[in-house]
Amino acid sequence: MVIGEVIGTVVATSKHELLVGSKILVVQVVTPDGSFVEGRQMVAVDTVGAGTGERVILTTGSNAAKACETDRVPVDAAIIGIIDNIDLN
Repeated sequence: MVIGEVIGTVVATSKHELLVGSKILVVQVVTPDGSFVEGRQMVAVDTVGAGTGERVILTTGSNAAKACETDRVPVDAAIIGIIDNIDLN
């Protein structure tokens, strides 16, 4: 899993039929202490209702498709949680 911060949205009026109705977001990968990882942005399907500025948990690869309504969805990354707090102690 990966920690990220939602930094934008993607609007695609023409997309794979299994993605119709899905919200697609741009996520900046961050370290557990909140520092941006330079050059590491992802486009991810939102499965939990995240919004811009929120810290999120992402899953990638075949697990991303499993997080969607059907595991046949052609996605590489999916947002599977909104982070409330990270405790590094």
